[in-house]
Amino acid sequence: MQYTSSTDIQKENKNCKGDRSLRILHVVGGMNRGGLETWLMHVLRHIDRDRFQMDFLVHTEKPCPYDEEVRTLGSKIIPCLDPSKPWLYASNFKRILREYGPYDIVHSHVHHFSGYVLWLAKQAGISVRIAHSHNDTSSTEAKAGLYRRLYLDLSKWSIARYATVGLGCSRNAVADLFSSAWKTDQRWRVLYYGVNLKSFRASVSAIVVRAELGIPADAFVIGHAGRFEAQKNHLFLLEIAAEVIKQEPKMHLLLMGDGSLRPNIQQKAVQMGLGDRVIFVGNRSDVPRLMLNAVDLFLFPSLHEGLGLVLIEAQAAGLPCIFSDVVPQEADLVRPLLQRIPLSKSASVWAEAVISARNCASAALSQTDSLAIVENSPFNIAASVKTLTEVYEANLSNS
Repeated sequence: MQYTSSTDIQKENKNCKGDRSLRILHVVGGMNRGGLETWLMHVLRHIDRDRFQMDFLVHTEKPCPYDEEVRTLGSKIIPCLDPSKPWLYASNFKRILREYGPYDIVHSHVHHFSGYVLWLAKQAGISVRIAHSHNDTSSTEAKAGLYRRLYLDLSKWSIARYATVGLGCSRNAVADLFSSAWKTDQRWRVLYYGVNLKSFRASVSAIVVRAELGIPADAFVIGHAGRFEAQKNHLFLLEIAAEVIKQEPKMHLLLMGDGSLRPNIQQKAVQMGLGDRVIFVGNRSDVPRLMLNAVDLFLFPSLHEGLGLVLIEAQAAGLPCIFSDVVPQEADLVRPLLQRIPLSKSASVWAEAVISARNCASAALSQTDSLAIVENSPFNIAASVKTLTEVYEANLSNS
């Protein structure tokens, strides 16, 4: 099945009724290099920006990696601080709508807090209010205490009452925010992330890229990309790496990303004797380049995921992927590359799977074949943008 190109999308959008730009205010924590934010940047780059004007309300004044590009593409980064102080946040939010509006759509990506955001949007007269679920936190929220549970229940009630549309990056993510009965409400639906796959066609010299990173040309490189937060399970990554190196002395672990736990993980790597085998490269704008030219296998033992956009990218790069069984099955595109393992299994079991996948890698599909499978899936950015713009148009016409 072939999907429409981004050029075709722009042509279609120019034929939409009316010639005024539709103005969308996206609400996010900050434009960091996470899966949600990366998808939003793919959308911003490919959407018809004459037809759809996207601005970004963020909960921080600190500069974020995507801020400069957002502004270059004609959108605004608008800080709205103090989400932990509801009445002060409400005042800031309403002021922003007055100063930067009018907006046709408020599209909120802040999970449970979207309930409060959309209530404020309703008060301000915004007719299309979208809650977007990018995670499945049900396993951790099941352990929540009384006050947290009250907050969750109130948030979900508010979302159900004030959201005119609910989107999720997977079936699990939709069920997490809109209840397991989401299919009975026409407002709720899945909208898959899209990836710009152009970067996965540009392979360069692996020797050159590894040399840039200080990795030997003959090393066996395990890669991981993700924020240094508890969800991504970096400590377990180190434990797996320690087991792998017992069987493969040339192993190196390449960690892409940043976050609050990075100093702890760096310290732990040294304590475990892995200081010279774990490469911390921070936030990178060239993750596809590193996947294609530096990484031999992708490891992804997340505690929970809404989808796992980076897993889609790893498959586009043709990498064998070992990942936790909590990752939604919609991410399983190039099946010969994939192996799910329960988080209950020990690091040594995961390490055996890594070694086995490395030894069998030559029997898997070529990178060109893997990329073709991803290109012809709903995770192509053209398909994702087309669906999103259709959601915007349909709900505005019905409002």
